[in-house]
Amino acid sequence: MLYWLTAWSDGGDAFNLFRYITFRSGGAFMTALIFGFIFGQPLINVLRRKQGKGQPIRSDGPESHFAKSGTPTMGGLLIVGALLTSTLLWARLDNPFVWLVLFVTISFGLIGFADDYAKVSKQNVSGVPGKVRLGLGFLIAAIASYWATMYHPEPLQYKLALPVFKDTLLNLGLFFIPFAMFVIVGAANAVNLTDGLDGLAIMPVMIAAGTLGVIAYAVGRVDFTEYLDVHYVPGTGEILVFCAGLFGGGLGFLWYNAPPAAVFMGDTGSLALGGALGAIAVAAKHEIVLGIVGGLFVVEALSVIIQVLYFKRTGKRVFLMAPIHHHYEKKGWAEPQIVIRFWIIALILAMIGLATLKVR
Repeated sequence: MLYWLTAWSDGGDAFNLFRYITFRSGGAFMTALIFGFIFGQPLINVLRRKQGKGQPIRSDGPESHFAKSGTPTMGGLLIVGALLTSTLLWARLDNPFVWLVLFVTISFGLIGFADDYAKVSKQNVSGVPGKVRLGLGFLIAAIASYWATMYHPEPLQYKLALPVFKDTLLNLGLFFIPFAMFVIVGAANAVNLTDGLDGLAIMPVMIAAGTLGVIAYAVGRVDFTEYLDVHYVPGTGEILVFCAGLFGGGLGFLWYNAPPAAVFMGDTGSLALGGALGAIAVAAKHEIVLGIVGGLFVVEALSVIIQVLYFKRTGKRVFLMAPIHHHYEKKGWAEPQIVIRFWIIALILAMIGLATLKVR
């Protein structure tokens, strides 16, 4: 919205600053961060008053989690609210990729909100049936995948770009749409599975968003793409503003989610943020790199898949409990120890993913 102030600029005044994505990204970060600090505690007070007993705790979960009974959920409303406010204020609203990631974020956030509401109102861990959540998720992802494809340059449409390999494109044809759908839905659910300890999910999401924001900015600039030998996707640079807002909103939320958490993000936050990461990767043609940058989420999701399949086949468990962060809890690791070590892993993977921009 503030970008339109450039209409009054003669090129040598303060209004000219709003032309720069980097300046507006800084503004989005600060706006989202301040939003989180201002509205965080009031939102927690409202959620605690409305939810009463808070988020239901799994009876088969780690014993240490029973002490968290009564902690309110739906804290993702704070992140999404900060993200939406900062993006609408600082991003160019004539950019289709900005509206694409906002559409996915809000839509998955609504699915998560419905799931959280069902859990706290019925005081059980079931929520909205999984098939319903997946069905709605794939519908949203189908719209977003087709949307992104229509705004990609014609040489890149329906093609999968491979990292490291220079100028390599796999023509998937119409199969690109279901592939992109899987990326978005998979990312949403992987982040959802990771959100099991205080502060565990939000920092890796922020790290991944920051990394993807830099990548989107790079592939959206023709001079950068020529230097880095990556594919040019005009318009994606504006996604950096969205990612900066996500980072700021995430920090504001982490202030209240740090152990011991005063609020959980719930499915409202985890599905929204995971879907956003998937949408950014699809928009920037870096779907495979998302698997590296968000490798922690991939491992969390795989641990659940492996556990379920192996148990059905043998009646035995590979892990003491899935997702894998619960496995380490069962082994006696302290919660802050698991969280901080997982943060370190997320940062290392992000650096590896970022390096693929130059390694050709």
